[in-house]
Amino acid sequence: AVESLDYEVIENYAYREEQAQRSKFWVPYYIMLKWFFALLIGVGTGLAAIFINLAVENFSGWKFTLTFAIIQHSYFVGFLVYILLNLALVFSSVYIVTQFAPAAAGSGIPEIKGYLNGVDTHGILLFRTLVGKIFGSIGSVGGGLALGKEGPLVHTGACIASLLGQGGSAKYHLNSRWVQIFESDRDRRDLVTCGCAAGVAAAFRAPVGGVLFALEEVTSWWRSHLMWRVFFTSAVVAVVVRSAMNWCDSGKCGHFGAGGFIIWDISGGQEDYSYQELLPVAIIGVIGGLLGALFNQLTLYITKWRRTYLHKKGKRVQIFEACLISLITSTVSFVLPLLRKCSPCPELETNSGIQCPHPPGTDGNFVNFYCSKDNEYNDLATIFFNSQDDAIRNLFSAKTFHEYSAQSLITFLVMFYSLAVVTFGTAVPAGQFVPGIMIGSTYGRLVGMSVVKFYKKLNVDEGTYALLGAASFLGGSMRMTVSLCVIMVEITNNLQLLPLIMLVLLISKAVGDFFNEGLYEEQARLKGIPLLDSRPKQVMRNMNAKDACKNQKVVCLPRVSRVVDIVSVLQSNKHNGFPVSRCQF
Repeated sequence: AVESLDYEVIENYAYREEQAQRSKFWVPYYIMLKWFFALLIGVGTGLAAIFINLAVENFSGWKFTLTFAIIQHSYFVGFLVYILLNLALVFSSVYIVTQFAPAAAGSGIPEIKGYLNGVDTHGILLFRTLVGKIFGSIGSVGGGLALGKEGPLVHTGACIASLLGQGGSAKYHLNSRWVQIFESDRDRRDLVTCGCAAGVAAAFRAPVGGVLFALEEVTSWWRSHLMWRVFFTSAVVAVVVRSAMNWCDSGKCGHFGAGGFIIWDISGGQEDYSYQELLPVAIIGVIGGLLGALFNQLTLYITKWRRTYLHKKGKRVQIFEACLISLITSTVSFVLPLLRKCSPCPELETNSGIQCPHPPGTDGNFVNFYCSKDNEYNDLATIFFNSQDDAIRNLFSAKTFHEYSAQSLITFLVMFYSLAVVTFGTAVPAGQFVPGIMIGSTYGRLVGMSVVKFYKKLNVDEGTYALLGAASFLGGSMRMTVSLCVIMVEITNNLQLLPLIMLVLLISKAVGDFFNEGLYEEQARLKGIPLLDSRPKQVMRNMNAKDACKNQKVVCLPRVSRVVDIVSVLQSNKHNGFPVSRCQF
Protein backbone atom coordinates (compact mmCIF):
# COMPACT_ATOMS: atom_id res chain seq x y z
CA ALA A 1 0.00 0.00 0.00
CA VAL A 2 1.14 3.53 -0.76
CA GLU A 3 0.23 6.81 0.89
CA SER A 4 0.38 10.38 -0.34
CA LEU A 5 2.80 12.81 1.27
CA ASP A 6 1.85 16.41 1.94
CA TYR A 7 4.63 18.68 0.70
CA GLU A 8 2.60 21.90 0.85
CA VAL A 9 2.56 24.23 3.85
CA ILE A 10 -0.97 24.34 5.27
CA GLU A 11 -1.36 27.79 6.80
CA ASN A 12 -4.20 27.02 9.19
CA TYR A 13 -4.78 28.33 12.71
CA ALA A 14 -2.52 25.72 14.36
CA TYR A 15 0.32 26.57 11.95
CA ARG A 16 0.05 30.31 12.57
CA GLU A 17 -0.10 29.79 16.32
CA GLU A 18 3.04 27.65 16.21
CA GLN A 19 4.86 30.27 14.14
CA ALA A 20 3.91 32.99 16.63
CA GLN A 21 5.40 31.05 19.55
CA ARG A 22 8.84 30.74 17.96
CA SER A 23 11.62 33.06 19.01
CA LYS A 24 13.68 35.26 16.69
CA PHE A 25 16.58 32.82 16.95
CA TRP A 26 14.55 29.93 15.60
CA VAL A 27 15.13 30.64 11.89
CA PRO A 28 18.97 30.82 12.14
CA TYR A 29 18.91 27.69 14.29
CA TYR A 30 16.68 25.94 11.74
CA ILE A 31 18.97 26.83 8.82
CA MET A 32 22.11 25.87 10.74
CA LEU A 33 20.57 22.53 11.66
CA LYS A 34 19.78 21.81 8.00
CA TRP A 35 23.42 22.30 7.05
CA PHE A 36 24.55 20.24 10.03
CA PHE A 37 22.26 17.40 8.98
CA ALA A 38 23.62 17.63 5.44
CA LEU A 39 27.08 17.13 6.95
CA LEU A 40 25.88 14.12 8.99
CA ILE A 41 24.22 12.57 5.94
CA GLY A 42 27.44 12.88 3.95
CA VAL A 43 29.55 11.39 6.72
CA GLY A 44 27.06 8.58 7.43
CA THR A 45 26.60 7.61 3.79
CA GLY A 46 30.35 7.72 3.19
CA LEU A 47 31.03 5.46 6.17
CA ALA A 48 28.30 3.04 5.05
CA ALA A 49 29.82 2.92 1.54
CA ILE A 50 33.29 2.31 3.01
CA PHE A 51 31.99 -0.54 5.15
CA ILE A 52 30.15 -2.17 2.22
CA ASN A 53 33.13 -1.87 -0.12
CA LEU A 54 35.59 -3.14 2.48
CA ALA A 55 33.40 -6.16 3.21
CA VAL A 56 32.72 -6.96 -0.46
CA GLU A 57 36.34 -6.59 -1.51
CA ASN A 58 37.65 -8.70 1.36
CA PHE A 59 35.04 -11.44 0.94
CA SER A 60 35.77 -11.55 -2.80
CA GLY A 61 39.52 -11.48 -2.20
CA TRP A 62 39.41 -14.31 0.32
CA LYS A 63 37.14 -16.30 -1.96
CA PHE A 64 39.35 -16.03 -5.04
CA THR A 65 42.60 -16.47 -3.10
CA LEU A 66 41.33 -19.66 -1.46
CA THR A 67 39.91 -20.98 -4.73
CA PHE A 68 43.13 -20.30 -6.66
CA ALA A 69 45.14 -21.98 -3.93
CA ILE A 70 42.95 -25.10 -4.04
CA ILE A 71 42.81 -25.43 -7.84
CA GLN A 72 46.58 -25.76 -7.90
CA HIS A 73 45.91 -29.28 -6.59
CA SER A 74 42.34 -30.10 -7.67
CA TYR A 75 40.00 -28.11 -9.87
CA PHE A 76 36.99 -30.15 -8.73
CA VAL A 77 37.57 -29.38 -5.05
CA GLY A 78 38.19 -25.73 -5.91
CA PHE A 79 34.92 -25.71 -7.85
CA LEU A 80 33.00 -27.06 -4.85
CA VAL A 81 34.61 -24.56 -2.47
CA TYR A 82 33.87 -21.70 -4.88
CA ILE A 83 30.20 -22.70 -5.17
CA LEU A 84 29.76 -23.15 -1.40
CA LEU A 85 31.34 -19.79 -0.56
CA ASN A 86 29.11 -17.95 -3.04
CA LEU A 87 26.08 -19.90 -1.85
CA ALA A 88 26.75 -19.01 1.80
CA LEU A 89 27.04 -15.30 0.99
CA VAL A 90 23.89 -15.24 -1.16
CA PHE A 91 21.94 -17.24 1.43
CA SER A 92 22.88 -14.75 4.14
CA SER A 93 21.64 -11.91 1.91
CA VAL A 94 18.29 -13.44 0.95
CA TYR A 95 17.66 -14.65 4.51
CA ILE A 96 18.19 -11.15 5.92
CA VAL A 97 15.83 -9.66 3.34
CA THR A 98 13.03 -12.21 3.57
CA GLN A 99 13.05 -12.63 7.36
CA PHE A 100 14.07 -9.19 8.60
CA ALA A 101 13.71 -6.43 5.98
CA PRO A 102 11.48 -7.22 2.95
CA ALA A 103 11.65 -3.60 1.79
CA ALA A 104 15.42 -3.96 1.29
CA ALA A 105 14.97 -6.15 -1.80
CA GLY A 106 15.83 -4.67 -5.18
CA SER A 107 17.63 -1.41 -5.87
CA GLY A 108 15.22 0.83 -3.96
CA ILE A 109 15.51 3.63 -6.52
CA PRO A 110 11.88 3.31 -7.81
CA GLU A 111 10.59 3.54 -4.23
CA ILE A 112 12.81 6.54 -3.41
CA LYS A 113 11.79 8.20 -6.66
CA GLY A 114 8.16 7.73 -5.67
CA TYR A 115 8.84 9.15 -2.19
CA LEU A 116 10.46 12.28 -3.59
CA ASN A 117 7.46 12.73 -5.86
CA GLY A 118 4.93 12.50 -3.06
CA VAL A 119 4.24 8.75 -2.73
CA ASP A 120 5.29 6.92 0.43
CA THR A 121 5.69 3.14 0.24
CA HIS A 122 5.48 1.38 3.59
CA GLY A 123 8.78 0.34 5.16
CA ILE A 124 11.23 1.76 2.63
CA LEU A 125 12.98 4.16 5.04
CA LEU A 126 12.94 2.18 8.28
CA PHE A 127 15.99 1.30 10.38
CA ARG A 128 15.66 -2.43 9.66
CA THR A 129 15.54 -1.60 5.93
CA LEU A 130 18.85 0.25 6.30
CA VAL A 131 20.45 -2.70 8.11
CA GLY A 132 19.05 -5.18 5.59
CA LYS A 133 20.27 -3.05 2.69
CA ILE A 134 23.83 -2.82 3.99
CA PHE A 135 24.36 -6.44 4.99
CA GLY A 136 22.23 -7.81 2.16
CA SER A 137 24.32 -5.92 -0.40
CA ILE A 138 27.50 -7.39 1.05
CA GLY A 139 26.15 -10.93 0.66
CA SER A 140 24.62 -10.55 -2.81
CA VAL A 141 27.53 -8.67 -4.40
CA GLY A 142 30.21 -10.65 -2.58
CA GLY A 143 28.43 -13.85 -3.63
CA GLY A 144 29.13 -13.11 -7.27
CA LEU A 145 25.57 -12.51 -8.50
CA ALA A 146 25.07 -10.45 -11.66
CA LEU A 147 24.13 -7.28 -9.81
CA GLY A 148 25.80 -4.29 -8.19
CA LYS A 149 25.81 -2.28 -4.98
CA GLU A 150 25.21 1.17 -6.48
CA GLY A 151 21.41 1.25 -6.40
CA PRO A 152 21.33 -0.07 -2.82
CA LEU A 153 23.79 2.67 -1.82
CA VAL A 154 21.30 5.28 -3.06
CA HIS A 155 18.63 3.63 -0.91
CA THR A 156 21.08 3.47 2.00
CA GLY A 157 21.77 7.20 1.81
CA ALA A 158 18.03 7.93 1.71
CA CYS A 159 17.44 5.74 4.79
CA ILE A 160 20.22 7.48 6.74
CA ALA A 161 18.79 10.88 5.83
CA SER A 162 15.24 9.91 6.81
CA LEU A 163 16.32 8.42 10.14
CA LEU A 164 18.31 11.55 10.99
CA GLY A 165 15.34 13.73 10.06
CA GLN A 166 12.95 11.90 12.36
CA GLY A 167 15.44 11.66 15.21
CA GLY A 168 16.30 7.98 14.86
CA SER A 169 14.21 4.85 15.31
CA ALA A 170 11.65 4.78 18.12
CA LYS A 171 10.99 1.06 17.69
CA TYR A 172 14.59 0.12 18.51
CA HIS A 173 14.98 2.92 21.13
CA LEU A 174 17.60 4.71 19.03
CA ASN A 175 16.02 8.14 18.96
CA SER A 176 16.71 11.59 20.36
CA ARG A 177 14.24 14.41 20.92
CA TRP A 178 16.58 17.30 20.28
CA VAL A 179 16.88 16.49 16.56
CA GLN A 180 13.14 16.00 16.02
CA ILE A 181 12.71 19.43 14.48
CA PHE A 182 11.93 18.32 10.92
CA GLU A 183 8.33 17.26 11.43
CA SER A 184 6.93 18.08 7.99
CA ASP A 185 7.14 15.90 4.90
CA ARG A 186 8.67 18.85 3.05
CA ASP A 187 11.74 19.00 5.32
CA ARG A 188 12.23 15.23 5.26
CA ARG A 189 11.96 15.24 1.49
CA ASP A 190 14.89 17.69 1.30
CA LEU A 191 16.97 15.44 3.57
CA VAL A 192 16.16 12.32 1.52
CA THR A 193 17.21 14.19 -1.62
CA CYS A 194 20.59 14.87 -0.02
CA GLY A 195 20.81 11.17 0.89
CA CYS A 196 20.15 10.09 -2.70
CA ALA A 197 22.87 12.34 -4.07
CA ALA A 198 25.24 11.14 -1.33
CA GLY A 199 24.58 7.51 -2.30
CA VAL A 200 25.56 8.09 -5.92
CA ALA A 201 28.59 10.15 -4.88
CA ALA A 202 29.71 7.35 -2.57
CA ALA A 203 29.08 4.57 -5.09
CA PHE A 204 30.96 6.13 -7.99
CA ARG A 205 33.16 8.72 -6.27
CA ALA A 206 31.27 11.18 -8.44
CA PRO A 207 30.02 14.13 -6.34
CA VAL A 208 28.87 16.23 -9.29
CA GLY A 209 27.22 13.18 -10.83
CA GLY A 210 25.38 12.61 -7.55
CA VAL A 211 23.91 16.11 -7.60
CA LEU A 212 22.82 15.76 -11.22
CA PHE A 213 21.37 12.30 -10.54
CA ALA A 214 19.13 13.72 -7.83
CA LEU A 215 18.14 16.58 -10.13
CA GLU A 216 17.50 14.55 -13.29
CA GLU A 217 16.31 11.15 -12.16
CA VAL A 218 14.58 11.13 -8.78
CA THR A 219 13.00 14.56 -8.26
CA SER A 220 10.29 16.47 -10.11
CA TRP A 221 11.00 19.79 -8.36
CA TRP A 222 14.09 21.76 -7.39
CA ARG A 223 15.14 24.83 -5.41
CA SER A 224 18.40 26.73 -5.43
CA HIS A 225 18.75 26.46 -1.63
CA LEU A 226 18.43 22.69 -1.87
CA MET A 227 21.06 22.61 -4.63
CA TRP A 228 23.64 24.08 -2.27
CA ARG A 229 22.96 21.53 0.48
CA VAL A 230 22.95 18.59 -1.94
CA PHE A 231 26.25 19.75 -3.40
CA PHE A 232 27.71 20.17 0.08
CA THR A 233 26.59 16.66 1.07
CA SER A 234 28.17 15.13 -2.04
CA ALA A 235 31.41 17.01 -1.37
CA VAL A 236 31.50 15.65 2.19
CA VAL A 237 31.04 12.12 0.86
CA ALA A 238 33.93 12.61 -1.57
CA VAL A 239 36.21 13.75 1.27
CA VAL A 240 35.23 10.82 3.51
CA VAL A 241 35.74 8.25 0.75
CA ARG A 242 39.08 9.76 -0.31
CA SER A 243 40.31 9.74 3.27
CA ALA A 244 39.39 6.07 3.61
CA MET A 245 41.19 5.17 0.38
CA ASN A 246 44.32 7.00 1.45
CA TRP A 247 44.24 5.11 4.73
CA CYS A 248 43.78 1.79 2.92
CA ASP A 249 46.72 2.46 0.59
CA SER A 250 49.04 1.45 3.42
CA GLY A 251 47.69 -2.10 3.30
CA LYS A 252 45.57 -1.91 6.47
CA CYS A 253 42.33 -2.95 4.71
CA GLY A 254 43.16 -6.50 3.67
CA HIS A 255 42.23 -7.25 0.06
CA PHE A 256 40.84 -3.75 -0.42
CA GLY A 257 43.28 -2.10 -2.76
CA ALA A 258 43.37 -1.62 -6.51
CA GLY A 259 39.80 -2.90 -6.66
CA GLY A 260 38.16 -0.77 -4.02
CA PHE A 261 35.76 1.95 -4.98
CA ILE A 262 34.57 2.16 -8.52
CA ILE A 263 36.96 4.23 -10.57
CA TRP A 264 38.45 3.05 -13.83
CA ASP A 265 41.18 5.45 -14.82
CA ILE A 266 41.65 5.35 -18.60
CA SER A 267 43.38 8.71 -18.87
CA GLY A 268 46.42 6.96 -20.33
CA GLY A 269 44.47 5.46 -23.23
CA GLN A 270 43.24 7.01 -26.45
CA GLU A 271 43.98 10.73 -26.47
CA ASP A 272 42.08 11.83 -29.56
CA TYR A 273 39.58 10.60 -32.12
CA SER A 274 38.86 11.26 -35.79
CA TYR A 275 35.64 11.86 -37.70
CA GLN A 276 35.93 8.39 -39.17
CA GLU A 277 35.16 6.97 -35.73
CA LEU A 278 31.77 8.70 -35.48
CA LEU A 279 30.04 5.94 -37.46
CA PRO A 280 31.13 3.08 -35.15
CA VAL A 281 30.32 5.28 -32.16
CA ALA A 282 26.81 5.81 -33.53
CA ILE A 283 26.50 2.04 -34.05
CA ILE A 284 27.40 1.51 -30.39
CA GLY A 285 24.63 3.94 -29.44
CA VAL A 286 22.07 2.04 -31.52
CA ILE A 287 23.17 -1.31 -30.04
CA GLY A 288 22.93 0.13 -26.54
CA GLY A 289 19.42 1.43 -27.16
CA LEU A 290 18.22 -1.90 -28.56
CA LEU A 291 19.81 -4.08 -25.87
CA GLY A 292 18.78 -1.66 -23.12
CA ALA A 293 15.14 -1.64 -24.24
CA LEU A 294 15.18 -5.43 -24.55
CA PHE A 295 16.63 -5.70 -21.06
CA ASN A 296 13.86 -3.52 -19.63
CA GLN A 297 11.16 -5.55 -21.35
CA LEU A 298 12.58 -8.93 -20.34
CA THR A 299 13.04 -7.91 -16.71
CA LEU A 300 9.49 -6.53 -16.71
CA TYR A 301 8.04 -9.82 -17.95
CA ILE A 302 10.12 -11.97 -15.60
CA THR A 303 9.49 -9.76 -12.57
CA LYS A 304 5.76 -9.74 -13.28
CA TRP A 305 5.73 -13.55 -13.54
CA ARG A 306 7.85 -13.83 -10.40
CA ARG A 307 5.53 -11.60 -8.36
CA THR A 308 2.37 -13.25 -9.71
CA TYR A 309 3.27 -16.92 -9.39
CA LEU A 310 6.57 -17.51 -7.60
CA HIS A 311 6.84 -15.14 -4.64
CA LYS A 312 3.25 -15.74 -3.56
CA LYS A 313 4.27 -19.24 -2.48
CA GLY A 314 6.17 -17.96 0.53
CA LYS A 315 9.59 -16.93 1.77
CA ARG A 316 11.11 -20.38 1.37
CA VAL A 317 10.53 -20.21 -2.38
CA GLN A 318 12.26 -16.82 -2.52
CA ILE A 319 15.26 -18.20 -0.63
CA PHE A 320 15.39 -21.29 -2.86
CA GLU A 321 15.20 -19.14 -6.00
CA ALA A 322 18.12 -16.91 -4.97
CA CYS A 323 20.24 -19.91 -3.99
CA LEU A 324 19.46 -21.66 -7.29
CA ILE A 325 20.50 -18.58 -9.27
CA SER A 326 23.70 -18.45 -7.18
CA LEU A 327 24.49 -22.07 -8.09
CA ILE A 328 23.89 -21.39 -11.78
CA THR A 329 25.99 -18.20 -11.75
CA SER A 330 28.90 -19.88 -9.93
CA THR A 331 28.81 -22.88 -12.26
CA VAL A 332 28.79 -20.72 -15.38
CA SER A 333 31.61 -18.45 -14.19
CA PHE A 334 33.81 -21.41 -13.22
CA VAL A 335 33.06 -23.99 -15.93
CA LEU A 336 32.99 -21.81 -19.06
CA PRO A 337 36.63 -20.63 -18.65
CA LEU A 338 37.64 -24.30 -18.34
CA LEU A 339 36.28 -24.90 -21.84
CA ARG A 340 38.31 -22.04 -23.29
CA LYS A 341 41.84 -22.60 -24.61
CA CYS A 342 44.58 -20.47 -23.12
CA SER A 343 46.51 -17.93 -25.17
CA PRO A 344 50.20 -17.02 -24.98
CA CYS A 345 51.01 -13.78 -23.23
CA PRO A 346 51.42 -10.88 -25.68
CA GLU A 347 54.41 -8.57 -25.77
CA LEU A 348 53.64 -5.66 -23.46
CA GLU A 349 55.36 -2.32 -23.09
CA THR A 350 57.89 -2.26 -20.28
CA ASN A 351 56.32 0.83 -18.68
CA SER A 352 52.70 -0.32 -18.99
CA GLY A 353 52.62 -1.74 -15.45
CA ILE A 354 50.70 -4.82 -16.65
CA GLN A 355 51.93 -8.29 -15.74
CA CYS A 356 51.13 -11.38 -17.78
CA PRO A 357 49.98 -13.59 -16.22
CA HIS A 358 49.23 -11.83 -12.97
CA PRO A 359 49.67 -13.76 -9.69
CA PRO A 360 46.70 -15.96 -8.75
CA GLY A 361 44.17 -14.41 -6.39
CA THR A 362 45.06 -10.80 -7.21
CA ASP A 363 43.25 -8.33 -9.42
CA GLY A 364 44.58 -7.51 -12.88
CA ASN A 365 44.60 -8.54 -16.51
CA PHE A 366 45.71 -11.89 -17.97
CA VAL A 367 44.42 -14.50 -15.50
CA ASN A 368 46.22 -17.85 -15.61
CA PHE A 369 43.33 -20.28 -15.23
CA TYR A 370 43.54 -23.93 -16.35
CA CYS A 371 46.60 -23.22 -18.50
CA SER A 372 49.32 -25.78 -19.17
CA LYS A 373 52.14 -23.22 -19.40
CA ASP A 374 53.20 -20.43 -17.08
CA ASN A 375 53.34 -17.79 -19.83
CA GLU A 376 49.70 -18.29 -20.89
CA TYR A 377 46.42 -16.73 -19.79
CA ASN A 378 42.71 -17.43 -20.09
CA ASP A 379 40.89 -14.41 -21.56
CA LEU A 380 37.42 -15.65 -20.56
CA ALA A 381 38.53 -16.18 -16.95
CA THR A 382 39.93 -12.63 -16.93
CA ILE A 383 36.37 -11.26 -17.04
CA PHE A 384 34.32 -14.21 -15.76
CA PHE A 385 36.35 -15.57 -12.85
CA ASN A 386 36.85 -12.18 -11.26
CA SER A 387 34.99 -9.55 -9.28
CA GLN A 388 32.84 -7.26 -11.42
CA ASP A 389 34.83 -4.12 -10.61
CA ASP A 390 38.08 -5.82 -11.62
CA ALA A 391 36.50 -7.30 -14.74
CA ILE A 392 35.32 -3.85 -15.85
CA ARG A 393 38.77 -2.46 -15.12
CA ASN A 394 40.23 -5.15 -17.37
CA LEU A 395 37.76 -4.38 -20.18
CA PHE A 396 38.47 -0.65 -19.90
CA SER A 397 42.23 -1.11 -19.74
CA ALA A 398 44.28 0.71 -22.36
CA LYS A 399 47.15 -0.64 -24.45
CA THR A 400 45.97 -4.25 -24.13
CA PHE A 401 45.33 -5.03 -27.78
CA HIS A 402 44.26 -8.57 -28.68
CA GLU A 403 43.80 -9.50 -25.01
CA TYR A 404 40.32 -10.87 -25.68
CA SER A 405 39.08 -12.95 -28.57
CA ALA A 406 35.76 -12.17 -30.20
CA GLN A 407 34.50 -15.63 -29.29
CA SER A 408 35.17 -15.10 -25.58
CA LEU A 409 33.53 -11.67 -25.56
CA ILE A 410 30.42 -12.93 -27.34
CA THR A 411 30.19 -15.90 -24.96
CA PHE A 412 30.48 -13.63 -21.95
CA LEU A 413 27.97 -11.12 -23.37
CA VAL A 414 25.27 -13.74 -23.98
CA MET A 415 25.73 -15.52 -20.66
CA PHE A 416 26.10 -12.45 -18.43
CA TYR A 417 23.19 -10.67 -20.15
CA SER A 418 20.99 -13.70 -19.46
CA LEU A 419 22.16 -13.94 -15.85
CA ALA A 420 21.54 -10.21 -15.26
CA VAL A 421 17.99 -10.50 -16.63
CA VAL A 422 17.17 -13.51 -14.45
CA THR A 423 18.87 -12.17 -11.30
CA PHE A 424 17.15 -8.77 -11.37
CA GLY A 425 14.03 -9.03 -9.22
CA THR A 426 15.18 -11.69 -6.76
CA ALA A 427 14.73 -11.09 -3.03
CA VAL A 428 18.18 -9.53 -2.51
CA PRO A 429 19.46 -5.93 -2.68
CA ALA A 430 20.34 -5.45 -6.33
CA GLY A 431 21.75 -2.55 -8.32
CA GLN A 432 21.87 -2.44 -12.10
CA PHE A 433 24.66 0.07 -12.77
CA VAL A 434 27.63 -2.30 -12.68
CA PRO A 435 25.93 -5.17 -14.60
CA GLY A 436 24.94 -2.60 -17.22
CA ILE A 437 28.52 -1.38 -17.45
CA MET A 438 29.70 -4.99 -17.77
CA ILE A 439 27.30 -5.73 -20.62
CA GLY A 440 27.96 -2.48 -22.47
CA SER A 441 31.74 -2.62 -22.14
CA THR A 442 31.72 -6.14 -23.61
CA TYR A 443 30.02 -5.29 -26.91
CA GLY A 444 31.82 -1.94 -26.92
CA ARG A 445 35.12 -3.79 -26.82
CA LEU A 446 33.91 -5.97 -29.69
CA VAL A 447 33.19 -2.90 -31.80
CA GLY A 448 36.57 -1.48 -30.79
CA MET A 449 38.31 -4.63 -31.99
CA SER A 450 36.57 -4.26 -35.36
CA VAL A 451 37.57 -0.60 -35.60
CA VAL A 452 41.21 -1.43 -34.77
CA LYS A 453 41.17 -4.10 -37.45
CA PHE A 454 39.48 -1.90 -40.07
CA TYR A 455 41.23 1.46 -39.41
CA LYS A 456 44.77 0.20 -39.03
CA LYS A 457 46.42 3.62 -39.11
CA LEU A 458 44.26 5.33 -36.51
CA ASN A 459 45.29 5.71 -32.89
CA VAL A 460 42.34 3.64 -31.63
CA ASP A 461 42.17 1.93 -28.25
CA GLU A 462 39.78 -0.92 -27.56
CA GLY A 463 39.25 0.23 -23.96
CA THR A 464 37.82 3.53 -25.20
CA TYR A 465 35.08 1.72 -27.07
CA ALA A 466 34.39 -0.40 -24.00
CA LEU A 467 33.68 2.83 -22.09
CA LEU A 468 31.37 4.08 -24.86
CA GLY A 469 29.55 0.75 -24.90
CA ALA A 470 28.99 0.94 -21.13
CA ALA A 471 27.54 4.44 -21.46
CA SER A 472 25.29 3.38 -24.34
CA PHE A 473 23.75 0.44 -22.47
CA LEU A 474 23.08 2.49 -19.35
CA GLY A 475 21.53 5.21 -21.49
CA GLY A 476 19.40 2.68 -23.35
CA SER A 477 18.22 1.03 -20.15
CA MET A 478 17.97 3.79 -17.53
CA ARG A 479 17.40 6.69 -19.99
CA MET A 480 19.63 9.11 -18.11
CA THR A 481 21.72 11.59 -20.07
CA VAL A 482 23.30 14.52 -18.22
CA SER A 483 23.97 12.83 -14.88
CA LEU A 484 25.15 9.60 -16.50
CA CYS A 485 27.49 11.52 -18.80
CA VAL A 486 29.12 13.29 -15.85
CA ILE A 487 29.33 10.05 -13.83
CA MET A 488 31.10 8.25 -16.69
CA VAL A 489 33.60 11.11 -17.04
CA GLU A 490 34.25 11.21 -13.29
CA ILE A 491 34.82 7.47 -12.88
CA THR A 492 37.11 7.21 -15.90
CA ASN A 493 39.07 10.45 -15.42
CA ASN A 494 39.00 11.17 -19.15
CA LEU A 495 37.42 14.48 -20.15
CA GLN A 496 38.52 14.23 -23.78
CA LEU A 497 35.93 11.55 -24.52
CA LEU A 498 33.05 13.74 -23.31
CA PRO A 499 31.67 14.52 -26.83
CA LEU A 500 31.63 10.82 -27.75
CA ILE A 501 29.91 9.88 -24.47
CA MET A 502 27.28 12.56 -25.11
CA LEU A 503 26.70 11.23 -28.62
CA VAL A 504 26.18 7.60 -27.60
CA LEU A 505 23.91 8.61 -24.72
CA LEU A 506 21.68 10.70 -26.96
CA ILE A 507 21.44 7.97 -29.59
CA SER A 508 20.86 5.13 -27.12
CA LYS A 509 18.19 7.07 -25.22
CA ALA A 510 16.37 8.00 -28.44
CA VAL A 511 16.40 4.38 -29.65
CA GLY A 512 15.30 3.05 -26.26
CA ASP A 513 12.46 5.58 -25.92
CA PHE A 514 11.05 4.31 -29.21
CA PHE A 515 10.28 0.93 -27.59
CA ASN A 516 9.49 1.44 -23.89
CA GLU A 517 10.15 3.54 -20.79
CA GLY A 518 13.20 3.54 -18.57
CA LEU A 519 14.03 0.73 -16.18
CA TYR A 520 13.03 2.56 -13.00
CA GLU A 521 9.75 3.83 -14.46
CA GLU A 522 8.80 0.32 -15.58
CA GLN A 523 9.62 -1.17 -12.18
CA ALA A 524 7.80 1.61 -10.34
CA ARG A 525 4.64 0.96 -12.34
CA LEU A 526 4.96 -2.77 -11.70
CA LYS A 527 5.22 -2.15 -7.94
CA GLY A 528 2.12 0.03 -7.96
CA ILE A 529 3.97 3.31 -7.35
CA PRO A 530 2.06 6.04 -9.20
CA LEU A 531 4.46 8.51 -10.81
CA LEU A 532 2.86 11.55 -12.42
CA ASP A 533 4.46 12.42 -15.75
CA SER A 534 5.76 15.92 -16.29
CA ARG A 535 3.42 16.30 -19.28
CA PRO A 536 0.08 14.61 -19.95
CA LYS A 537 -0.08 12.09 -22.74
CA GLN A 538 -1.59 13.17 -26.03
CA VAL A 539 -4.68 10.98 -25.58
CA MET A 540 -5.52 12.82 -22.34
CA ARG A 541 -5.76 16.26 -23.94
CA ASN A 542 -9.22 15.53 -25.33
CA MET A 543 -10.56 13.72 -22.24
CA ASN A 544 -13.01 15.04 -19.68
CA ALA A 545 -13.17 14.06 -16.01
CA LYS A 546 -16.22 11.86 -16.64
CA ASP A 547 -14.26 9.92 -19.30
CA ALA A 548 -11.56 9.06 -16.77
CA CYS A 549 -14.10 7.95 -14.17
CA LYS A 550 -16.08 5.79 -16.64
CA ASN A 551 -18.87 4.08 -14.69
CA GLN A 552 -17.35 4.52 -11.24
CA LYS A 553 -19.10 6.65 -8.63
CA VAL A 554 -17.14 9.79 -7.79
CA VAL A 555 -16.68 10.34 -4.04
CA CYS A 556 -16.16 14.02 -3.34
CA LEU A 557 -16.42 16.50 -0.50
CA PRO A 558 -18.19 19.85 -0.44
CA ARG A 559 -16.30 22.92 0.59
CA VAL A 560 -18.07 23.01 3.97
CA SER A 561 -18.41 19.50 5.42
CA ARG A 562 -19.41 18.03 8.74
CA VAL A 563 -16.85 15.96 10.61
CA VAL A 564 -19.18 12.97 10.73
CA ASP A 565 -19.54 13.03 6.95
CA ILE A 566 -15.75 13.15 6.42
CA VAL A 567 -15.23 10.26 8.88
CA SER A 568 -17.89 8.24 7.07
CA VAL A 569 -16.21 8.83 3.69
CA LEU A 570 -12.81 7.84 5.03
CA GLN A 571 -14.15 4.65 6.61
CA SER A 572 -16.02 3.57 3.49
CA ASN A 573 -13.16 4.07 0.99
CA LYS A 574 -9.65 2.69 0.72
CA HIS A 575 -8.06 5.81 -0.76
CA ASN A 576 -7.38 9.08 1.06
CA GLY A 577 -7.57 11.69 -1.69
CA PHE A 578 -10.92 13.23 -2.68
CA PRO A 579 -11.90 16.13 -4.95
CA VAL A 580 -13.39 19.16 -3.23
CA SER A 581 -16.22 20.51 -5.36
CA ARG A 582 -19.87 21.45 -5.38
CA CYS A 583 -21.28 17.99 -4.83
CA GLN A 584 -23.98 16.40 -2.76
CA PHE A 585 -23.97 13.17 -0.71
